[in-house]
Amino acid sequence: MAGSWYPDQPEELARIIDGYLQKVRPVDGVPVALIVPHAGYRYSGLVAAHGFKQMVGANIDTAVVIASDHQPPMSRPISVWAKGGYETPFGVLPVNEELAGRLVDHDERIRFDPETHSSEHSVEIELPFLKQVSPDCRIVPVMIGRSDDGTVRVLAEALLEVLPREGVVVIASSDLSHYPSYEHARKVDEATLAAIELGEPAELGRVIEENMAKGVPNLATCACGELPIRVAMQVAAGQGADRISQLRYSNSGDVENGDRERVVGYGVVMFWRYETPELTADQQSMLLDLARGAVSAHLHGGELPRDPLTGPEFERLSAVFVTLRVGTKLRGCIGQVRADTPLYQAVREQAIAAATGDPRFPALQEQELSKLIYEISILSPLERITSERELEVGTHGVALQRGNRRAVMLPKVAADRDWERGKLLENLYAKAGLPADEWKDPAGLYRFTTIEIEEG
Repeated sequence: MAGSWYPDQPEELARIIDGYLQKVRPVDGVPVALIVPHAGYRYSGLVAAHGFKQMVGANIDTAVVIASDHQPPMSRPISVWAKGGYETPFGVLPVNEELAGRLVDHDERIRFDPETHSSEHSVEIELPFLKQVSPDCRIVPVMIGRSDDGTVRVLAEALLEVLPREGVVVIASSDLSHYPSYEHARKVDEATLAAIELGEPAELGRVIEENMAKGVPNLATCACGELPIRVAMQVAAGQGADRISQLRYSNSGDVENGDRERVVGYGVVMFWRYETPELTADQQSMLLDLARGAVSAHLHGGELPRDPLTGPEFERLSAVFVTLRVGTKLRGCIGQVRADTPLYQAVREQAIAAATGDPRFPALQEQELSKLIYEISILSPLERITSERELEVGTHGVALQRGNRRAVMLPKVAADRDWERGKLLENLYAKAGLPADEWKDPAGLYRFTTIEIEEG
């Protein structure tokens, strides 16, 4: 694949991969499993970088790369490359022969069939990225050649038996929809990714079967790596992953001069374990002081300190909302739902935005500073839900992401107004500019919890 799907010269290849990685802001989490695309880098390289960026600096010893066979049928359902390594322009990525051997020994349906791997691109395409972000990482390449639930179960059970809980990531190599038009691809891929975010392999299978039966013009598949994805979902759950985050989506029609009549979709999804941050009372007070100082400095034209708070608690990537009140009246509320900014920086930025950028209010004036009451909300990762019954009013905040429509309600909003679920969702949809009665369709709904830091 080197020289066609990606450059075969190490310097040029490193420049391209590093260029993609530099455009990505990682989120808060080390992956247990990843779904990444496997097209030529011109088409899917930037998308893939959103997954591999999560591995930078992580203590990952082994990557299990799982792909579906694109060639004539394999003689065995599952083939593990168990010896030696894979060559890339950056050098050889060695196989973790101990783990690979234990997989082969686990079940007679798992074998080392070198011929299967020799002309298959869907493992190899991931390896230059892997070598660049984790130079010492070893690999276990796996090919799946049979489309049945039994094959998924055998491989998932084998991996859960042999993999350590820490230091390993499972990578499912898969593109999404193949060959529909641009708009059809986006709709089909949105449904596929939504099913993946639910973490239920059976639901993924149901959604794919449903979309394939709709007669979408030129749709050849919803995910060429459906089986690797299903394996990754099962292994991630067994390894304790409790969060599923979609990191990026695009398709081949989004690249320069891309053909929008016939596209292939690409998405990145991360499965990971979330740990709730713990902040002492003193640390919470420091964050409130930081928010207050940032707003004051901004209004007075002063410079903000670049690194006002240091330490792992303040440097952790966080999703933050800052709310400003005068008495009980709202004066501004702005935030972000992606945990891709250090906590201290997010608090500082969102405090200034709440004071000056909330379109519901005029920009704050200096004479109002002494009257302000500050609230900081640190958000957990979003969890996709399929029913309003999964929302506990006052405990969960809710976010809506449907097409280009976006809206967020913090947990306190419903609690302060004594809203029940239906009223909360009516207001959420109205906030997003959608008909209020559409809330009965839960597509695009997510829940989250918050850590609340309030003055007094």
